[in-house]
Amino acid sequence: MNSSKKTNTKRILSIDGGGIRGCLTLGYLQNIETIVRKELNKEDAVLSDYFDLIGGTSTGALIAAQLALGFDVATIRKHYEKLGKKVFSKPAYLIKHLPLIGRLVDKLYTKWSVKPLEKAIKEIISEKITLGSLSIKTGLCIVTKRADNFSTWPFINHPEGKFFEDNCDIPLWKILRASSAAPTFFKPIELDVGLPAEPDFGMFVDGGVSMANNPALQLFLIATLDGFPYHWPANKEDLLIVSVGTGFWKRRLDTKKLKNPWNIFWAQNVPEMLMLDACDNTELLMQYLSNSPTNRYINYEIGDLSGDLLSGQPSLSYVRYNVELETSENYRKYHGDKNSDIAAALSKYSEADIERLREMDKGSNTDELLELGDIFAKEEVKAEHFIL
Repeated sequence: MNSSKKTNTKRILSIDGGGIRGCLTLGYLQNIETIVRKELNKEDAVLSDYFDLIGGTSTGALIAAQLALGFDVATIRKHYEKLGKKVFSKPAYLIKHLPLIGRLVDKLYTKWSVKPLEKAIKEIISEKITLGSLSIKTGLCIVTKRADNFSTWPFINHPEGKFFEDNCDIPLWKILRASSAAPTFFKPIELDVGLPAEPDFGMFVDGGVSMANNPALQLFLIATLDGFPYHWPANKEDLLIVSVGTGFWKRRLDTKKLKNPWNIFWAQNVPEMLMLDACDNTELLMQYLSNSPTNRYINYEIGDLSGDLLSGQPSLSYVRYNVELETSENYRKYHGDKNSDIAAALSKYSEADIERLREMDKGSNTDELLELGDIFAKEEVKAEHFIL
Protein backbone atom coordinates (compact mmCIF):
# COMPACT_ATOMS: atom_id res chain seq x y z
CA MET A 1 0.00 0.00 0.00
CA ASN A 2 2.89 2.37 0.65
CA SER A 3 4.62 3.30 -2.59
CA SER A 4 7.36 5.28 -0.80
CA LYS A 5 8.76 2.21 0.97
CA LYS A 6 12.31 1.19 0.02
CA THR A 7 11.92 -2.60 0.40
CA ASN A 8 9.31 -5.31 -0.02
CA THR A 9 9.29 -5.98 3.73
CA LYS A 10 5.79 -5.88 5.19
CA ARG A 11 5.62 -3.76 8.31
CA ILE A 12 3.05 -3.94 11.09
CA LEU A 13 2.53 -1.55 13.99
CA SER A 14 0.69 -2.93 17.04
CA ILE A 15 -0.61 -0.76 19.91
CA ASP A 16 -1.93 -2.14 23.22
CA GLY A 17 -5.04 -1.21 25.13
CA GLY A 18 -4.78 0.56 28.48
CA GLY A 19 -7.12 3.55 28.79
CA ILE A 20 -5.43 6.87 29.46
CA ARG A 21 -2.11 5.02 29.70
CA GLY A 22 -2.22 5.13 25.90
CA CYS A 23 -0.35 8.41 26.47
CA LEU A 24 2.73 6.32 27.20
CA THR A 25 2.81 5.06 23.61
CA LEU A 26 3.05 8.50 22.04
CA GLY A 27 6.68 9.11 22.99
CA TYR A 28 7.64 5.86 21.30
CA LEU A 29 5.53 6.66 18.25
CA GLN A 30 7.08 10.13 18.01
CA ASN A 31 10.58 8.63 17.97
CA ILE A 32 9.55 5.99 15.42
CA GLU A 33 8.09 8.73 13.22
CA THR A 34 11.42 10.61 13.34
CA ILE A 35 13.26 7.45 12.25
CA VAL A 36 10.72 6.85 9.47
CA ARG A 37 11.19 10.36 8.12
CA LYS A 38 14.93 9.79 7.86
CA GLU A 39 14.43 6.31 6.39
CA LEU A 40 12.05 7.61 3.72
CA ASN A 41 13.96 10.89 3.26
CA LYS A 42 10.68 12.77 3.64
CA GLU A 43 10.30 15.51 6.24
CA ASP A 44 6.54 15.23 6.54
CA ALA A 45 6.28 11.42 6.37
CA VAL A 46 3.76 9.85 8.72
CA LEU A 47 3.56 6.30 10.01
CA SER A 48 0.91 5.33 7.46
CA ASP A 49 3.59 5.93 4.80
CA TYR A 50 5.78 3.26 6.39
CA PHE A 51 3.55 0.60 7.94
CA ASP A 52 1.41 -1.67 5.79
CA LEU A 53 -0.88 -2.60 8.66
CA ILE A 54 -1.58 -0.65 11.84
CA GLY A 55 -3.65 -2.29 14.54
CA GLY A 56 -4.74 -1.67 18.08
CA THR A 57 -7.05 -2.56 20.92
CA SER A 58 -9.15 -0.09 22.91
CA THR A 59 -7.12 3.13 23.36
CA GLY A 60 -4.57 1.54 21.00
CA ALA A 61 -7.32 1.23 18.39
CA LEU A 62 -8.08 4.94 18.60
CA ILE A 63 -4.40 5.76 18.11
CA ALA A 64 -4.08 3.19 15.31
CA ALA A 65 -7.08 4.64 13.47
CA GLN A 66 -5.64 8.15 13.59
CA LEU A 67 -2.28 6.92 12.31
CA ALA A 68 -3.94 4.95 9.51
CA LEU A 69 -5.85 8.08 8.50
CA GLY A 70 -2.53 9.88 8.05
CA PHE A 71 -2.39 11.93 11.26
CA ASP A 72 1.09 12.76 12.49
CA VAL A 73 1.98 11.88 16.07
CA ALA A 74 2.07 15.52 17.21
CA THR A 75 -1.61 15.89 16.27
CA ILE A 76 -2.57 12.70 18.12
CA ARG A 77 -0.65 13.95 21.14
CA LYS A 78 -2.73 17.15 21.16
CA HIS A 79 -5.87 15.03 21.07
CA TYR A 80 -4.72 12.97 24.04
CA GLU A 81 -3.78 16.05 26.06
CA LYS A 82 -7.52 16.78 26.15
CA LEU A 83 -8.98 13.29 25.79
CA GLY A 84 -8.59 11.81 29.27
CA LYS A 85 -10.00 14.85 31.02
CA LYS A 86 -13.07 14.65 28.76
CA VAL A 87 -13.70 10.91 28.64
CA PHE A 88 -13.27 10.21 32.35
CA SER A 89 -15.24 13.20 33.53
CA LYS A 90 -18.87 12.17 33.98
CA PRO A 91 -19.84 9.25 36.25
CA ALA A 92 -22.56 7.04 34.81
CA TYR A 93 -24.59 7.44 38.01
CA LEU A 94 -24.11 10.32 40.44
CA ILE A 95 -26.08 10.26 43.68
CA LYS A 96 -24.54 13.01 45.76
CA HIS A 97 -27.25 13.16 48.39
CA LEU A 98 -27.11 9.41 49.10
CA PRO A 99 -23.38 8.63 49.36
CA LEU A 100 -23.75 5.05 50.60
CA ILE A 101 -26.20 4.15 47.83
CA GLY A 102 -24.01 6.04 45.38
CA ARG A 103 -21.00 3.87 46.24
CA LEU A 104 -23.14 0.73 45.90
CA VAL A 105 -24.39 1.85 42.48
CA ASP A 106 -20.80 2.50 41.43
CA LYS A 107 -19.99 -1.14 42.25
CA LEU A 108 -23.01 -2.52 40.39
CA TYR A 109 -23.07 -0.45 37.21
CA THR A 110 -20.59 0.90 34.68
CA LYS A 111 -18.39 3.58 36.18
CA TRP A 112 -18.42 6.23 33.45
CA SER A 113 -21.05 7.75 31.19
CA VAL A 114 -20.41 6.79 27.58
CA LYS A 115 -21.53 10.14 26.17
CA PRO A 116 -18.20 11.98 26.69
CA LEU A 117 -16.36 9.02 25.12
CA GLU A 118 -18.60 9.02 22.04
CA LYS A 119 -18.33 12.78 21.70
CA ALA A 120 -14.52 12.68 21.99
CA ILE A 121 -14.18 9.96 19.35
CA LYS A 122 -16.48 11.80 16.93
CA GLU A 123 -14.51 15.03 17.41
CA ILE A 124 -11.39 13.18 16.21
CA ILE A 125 -12.87 10.75 13.65
CA SER A 126 -15.46 12.15 11.24
CA GLU A 127 -18.82 10.38 11.41
CA LYS A 128 -18.67 10.06 7.60
CA ILE A 129 -15.60 7.80 7.68
CA THR A 130 -16.43 4.10 7.47
CA LEU A 131 -14.25 1.02 7.76
CA GLY A 132 -14.08 0.90 3.97
CA SER A 133 -13.30 4.60 3.42
CA LEU A 134 -10.57 5.45 0.95
CA SER A 135 -9.38 8.12 3.41
CA ILE A 136 -7.77 5.29 5.41
CA LYS A 137 -4.29 5.32 3.91
CA THR A 138 -2.98 1.90 4.96
CA GLY A 139 -4.13 -1.39 6.44
CA LEU A 140 -6.12 -0.98 9.64
CA CYS A 141 -7.17 -3.55 12.26
CA ILE A 142 -9.35 -2.70 15.26
CA VAL A 143 -9.64 -5.50 17.80
CA THR A 144 -13.00 -5.86 19.55
CA LYS A 145 -14.83 -8.58 21.45
CA ARG A 146 -18.27 -9.74 20.39
CA ALA A 147 -19.71 -10.54 23.81
CA ASP A 148 -22.92 -12.28 22.73
CA ASN A 149 -21.03 -15.15 21.09
CA PHE A 150 -17.71 -14.85 23.01
CA SER A 151 -15.60 -14.29 19.86
CA THR A 152 -12.60 -12.03 19.41
CA TRP A 153 -13.56 -9.84 16.47
CA PRO A 154 -10.85 -7.97 14.53
CA PHE A 155 -12.31 -5.46 12.08
CA ILE A 156 -9.96 -5.08 9.09
CA ASN A 157 -10.23 -2.79 6.06
CA HIS A 158 -8.75 -5.19 3.51
CA PRO A 159 -11.25 -5.35 0.59
CA GLU A 160 -10.72 -9.10 0.23
CA GLY A 161 -11.48 -9.87 3.86
CA LYS A 162 -14.26 -12.41 4.39
CA PHE A 163 -16.47 -9.93 6.21
CA PHE A 164 -15.42 -6.72 4.46
CA GLU A 165 -18.62 -6.48 2.42
CA ASP A 166 -20.67 -6.95 5.59
CA ASN A 167 -18.69 -4.44 7.66
CA CYS A 168 -17.26 -1.85 5.26
CA ASP A 169 -20.11 0.65 5.75
CA ILE A 170 -19.97 0.64 9.56
CA PRO A 171 -18.89 4.10 10.76
CA LEU A 172 -15.32 3.91 12.03
CA TRP A 173 -16.19 5.84 15.19
CA LYS A 174 -18.68 3.12 16.18
CA ILE A 175 -16.06 0.39 15.82
CA LEU A 176 -13.66 2.45 17.95
CA ARG A 177 -16.42 2.96 20.49
CA ALA A 178 -16.87 -0.84 20.58
CA SER A 179 -13.16 -1.48 21.08
CA SER A 180 -13.13 1.04 23.95
CA ALA A 181 -16.16 -0.36 25.81
CA ALA A 182 -14.23 -1.80 28.74
CA PRO A 183 -16.66 -3.71 30.99
CA THR A 184 -17.28 -1.94 34.31
CA PHE A 185 -16.05 1.32 32.72
CA PHE A 186 -18.39 1.80 29.72
CA LYS A 187 -21.52 0.02 28.53
CA PRO A 188 -21.35 -2.19 25.39
CA ILE A 189 -22.49 -1.07 21.95
CA GLU A 190 -24.69 -2.96 19.50
CA LEU A 191 -23.42 -3.18 15.93
CA ASP A 192 -25.02 -4.68 12.83
CA VAL A 193 -22.25 -6.76 11.27
CA GLY A 194 -24.43 -8.37 8.59
CA LEU A 195 -25.55 -7.42 5.10
CA PRO A 196 -28.59 -5.10 4.68
CA ALA A 197 -30.70 -8.08 3.59
CA GLU A 198 -29.40 -10.24 6.46
CA PRO A 199 -28.77 -8.10 9.55
CA ASP A 200 -26.68 -9.59 12.33
CA PHE A 201 -26.79 -7.58 15.54
CA GLY A 202 -24.03 -8.26 18.03
CA MET A 203 -23.07 -6.72 21.35
CA PHE A 204 -19.47 -5.53 21.32
CA VAL A 205 -17.08 -4.67 24.13
CA ASP A 206 -13.43 -3.75 24.56
CA GLY A 207 -11.05 -6.01 22.64
CA GLY A 208 -9.01 -6.24 25.82
CA VAL A 209 -11.54 -8.82 27.05
CA SER A 210 -9.65 -11.41 25.01
CA MET A 211 -6.11 -12.67 24.46
CA ALA A 212 -5.46 -9.56 22.36
CA ASN A 213 -5.23 -6.54 24.65
CA ASN A 214 -1.69 -6.70 23.30
CA PRO A 215 -2.69 -7.37 19.67
CA ALA A 216 0.77 -8.21 18.29
CA LEU A 217 0.17 -11.97 18.01
CA GLN A 218 -3.33 -11.40 16.61
CA LEU A 219 -1.84 -9.14 13.93
CA PHE A 220 0.84 -11.72 13.13
CA LEU A 221 -1.92 -14.29 12.58
CA ILE A 222 -3.97 -11.88 10.48
CA ALA A 223 -0.91 -11.18 8.33
CA THR A 224 0.08 -14.80 7.74
CA LEU A 225 -2.85 -17.24 8.12
CA ASP A 226 -4.72 -18.50 5.04
CA GLY A 227 -8.07 -17.50 6.53
CA PHE A 228 -7.16 -13.81 6.33
CA PRO A 229 -6.55 -11.92 3.07
CA TYR A 230 -2.93 -10.72 3.49
CA HIS A 231 -0.90 -13.96 3.08
CA TRP A 232 2.41 -12.27 3.87
CA PRO A 233 5.51 -14.45 4.18
CA ALA A 234 6.65 -15.29 7.71
CA ASN A 235 10.39 -14.78 7.95
CA LYS A 236 12.82 -12.29 9.40
CA GLU A 237 13.57 -10.45 6.16
CA ASP A 238 9.98 -10.09 4.96
CA LEU A 239 7.96 -9.22 8.07
CA LEU A 240 8.52 -6.63 10.82
CA ILE A 241 6.19 -6.15 13.79
CA VAL A 242 6.70 -3.16 16.07
CA SER A 243 4.68 -3.54 19.28
CA VAL A 244 4.06 -0.66 21.70
CA GLY A 245 2.63 -1.19 25.18
CA THR A 246 0.82 0.98 27.70
CA GLY A 247 2.92 0.23 30.76
CA PHE A 248 3.82 -2.87 32.76
CA TRP A 249 4.92 -3.69 36.30
CA LYS A 250 5.28 -6.59 38.70
CA ARG A 251 1.91 -7.27 40.32
CA ARG A 252 1.89 -7.83 44.06
CA LEU A 253 -1.06 -8.80 46.26
CA ASP A 254 -1.01 -8.93 50.04
CA THR A 255 -1.18 -12.61 51.07
CA LYS A 256 -3.59 -11.66 53.84
CA LYS A 257 -6.03 -10.39 51.24
CA LEU A 258 -5.72 -13.61 49.28
CA LYS A 259 -7.20 -15.44 52.28
CA ASN A 260 -10.31 -13.30 51.88
CA PRO A 261 -13.31 -15.57 51.22
CA TRP A 262 -15.52 -12.85 49.76
CA ASN A 263 -16.43 -13.35 46.11
CA ILE A 264 -16.17 -9.64 45.34
CA PHE A 265 -12.41 -9.72 46.04
CA TRP A 266 -11.88 -12.47 43.49
CA ALA A 267 -14.33 -10.89 41.04
CA GLN A 268 -12.21 -7.74 41.13
CA ASN A 269 -8.83 -9.48 40.76
CA VAL A 270 -9.31 -12.57 38.59
CA PRO A 271 -9.96 -10.61 35.33
CA GLU A 272 -6.68 -8.73 35.78
CA MET A 273 -4.85 -11.99 36.50
CA LEU A 274 -6.17 -13.51 33.28
CA MET A 275 -5.40 -10.39 31.22
CA LEU A 276 -1.86 -10.31 32.58
CA ASP A 277 -1.38 -13.98 31.67
CA ALA A 278 -2.68 -13.26 28.17
CA CYS A 279 -0.28 -10.34 27.69
CA ASP A 280 2.69 -12.30 29.05
CA ASN A 281 1.89 -15.22 26.77
CA THR A 282 1.65 -12.91 23.77
CA GLU A 283 5.09 -11.49 24.52
CA LEU A 284 6.47 -14.96 25.18
CA LEU A 285 5.21 -16.29 21.83
CA MET A 286 6.36 -13.23 19.90
CA GLN A 287 9.85 -13.61 21.40
CA TYR A 288 9.78 -17.37 20.73
CA LEU A 289 8.95 -16.70 17.06
CA SER A 290 11.67 -14.09 16.59
CA ASN A 291 15.18 -13.21 17.66
CA SER A 292 14.29 -9.82 19.04
CA PRO A 293 16.79 -7.19 20.22
CA THR A 294 14.22 -6.09 22.83
CA ASN A 295 13.42 -9.43 24.49
CA ARG A 296 11.81 -8.90 27.90
CA TYR A 297 12.52 -11.05 30.94
CA ILE A 298 9.32 -13.10 31.34
CA ASN A 299 9.91 -15.12 34.52
CA TYR A 300 12.55 -16.98 36.54
CA GLU A 301 12.18 -20.26 34.64
CA ILE A 302 12.28 -19.16 30.99
CA GLY A 303 14.14 -15.85 31.32
CA ASP A 304 13.95 -13.68 28.21
CA LEU A 305 14.00 -16.53 25.62
CA SER A 306 17.21 -15.18 24.10
CA GLY A 307 18.35 -18.77 23.45
CA ASP A 308 14.99 -20.05 22.23
CA LEU A 309 13.58 -20.03 18.70
CA LEU A 310 10.46 -22.00 17.82
CA SER A 311 11.31 -23.17 14.30
CA GLY A 312 15.07 -22.72 14.27
CA GLN A 313 14.69 -19.66 12.05
CA PRO A 314 12.95 -16.40 12.99
CA SER A 315 9.41 -16.10 11.62
CA LEU A 316 9.60 -12.30 11.74
CA SER A 317 11.58 -9.31 12.96
CA TYR A 318 10.01 -8.07 16.18
CA VAL A 319 10.59 -5.21 18.59
CA ARG A 320 8.61 -4.34 21.69
CA TYR A 321 8.59 -1.03 23.56
CA ASN A 322 6.88 -0.51 26.90
CA VAL A 323 7.21 1.83 29.88
CA GLU A 324 8.06 0.11 33.16
CA LEU A 325 5.86 1.72 35.80
CA GLU A 326 7.94 0.96 38.85
CA THR A 327 9.54 3.10 41.54
CA SER A 328 13.10 4.18 40.88
CA GLU A 329 14.27 1.82 43.64
CA ASN A 330 12.63 -1.19 41.98
CA TYR A 331 13.79 -0.15 38.53
CA ARG A 332 17.41 0.00 39.71
CA LYS A 333 17.00 -3.35 41.47
CA TYR A 334 15.86 -4.98 38.22
CA HIS A 335 18.24 -3.19 35.84
CA GLY A 336 21.23 -1.97 37.81
CA ASP A 337 22.81 1.14 36.27
CA LYS A 338 21.29 0.47 32.84
CA ASN A 339 19.24 3.42 31.56
CA SER A 340 20.14 5.66 34.48
CA ASP A 341 18.18 8.55 32.93
CA ILE A 342 15.01 6.49 33.30
CA ALA A 343 15.82 5.66 36.92
CA ALA A 344 16.46 9.35 37.58
CA ALA A 345 13.12 10.30 36.00
CA LEU A 346 11.28 7.74 38.13
CA SER A 347 12.98 8.99 41.31
CA LYS A 348 10.56 11.89 41.65
CA TYR A 349 7.63 9.50 42.03
CA SER A 350 6.70 7.88 45.32
CA GLU A 351 5.17 4.41 45.45
CA ALA A 352 1.75 6.04 45.82
CA ASP A 353 2.44 8.20 42.73
CA ILE A 354 3.39 5.14 40.68
CA GLU A 355 0.23 3.32 41.78
CA ARG A 356 -1.78 6.35 40.70
CA LEU A 357 -0.08 6.44 37.28
CA ARG A 358 -1.03 2.80 36.72
CA GLU A 359 -4.75 3.64 36.76
CA MET A 360 -6.43 3.41 33.36
CA ASP A 361 -9.12 6.02 33.93
CA LYS A 362 -7.39 8.90 35.70
CA GLY A 363 -7.36 11.69 33.14
CA SER A 364 -5.34 13.98 35.41
CA ASN A 365 -2.32 11.67 34.84
CA THR A 366 -2.09 12.70 31.18
CA ASP A 367 0.84 15.12 31.33
CA GLU A 368 2.98 12.88 33.55
CA LEU A 369 2.32 9.84 31.35
CA LEU A 370 3.27 11.77 28.22
CA GLU A 371 6.51 12.89 29.90
CA LEU A 372 7.41 9.35 31.00
CA GLY A 373 6.70 8.01 27.52
CA ASP A 374 9.12 10.55 26.07
CA ILE A 375 11.88 9.63 28.54
CA PHE A 376 11.59 5.85 28.02
CA ALA A 377 11.39 6.24 24.24
CA LYS A 378 14.55 8.33 24.10
CA GLU A 379 16.45 5.49 25.77
CA GLU A 380 14.81 2.49 24.10
CA VAL A 381 13.95 3.28 20.46
CA LYS A 382 16.92 2.63 18.19
CA ALA A 383 17.23 3.28 14.45
CA GLU A 384 18.89 -0.13 14.00
CA HIS A 385 15.62 -1.80 15.06
CA PHE A 386 14.20 -0.71 11.71
CA ILE A 387 17.07 -1.79 9.47
CA LEU A 388 16.37 -5.27 8.07
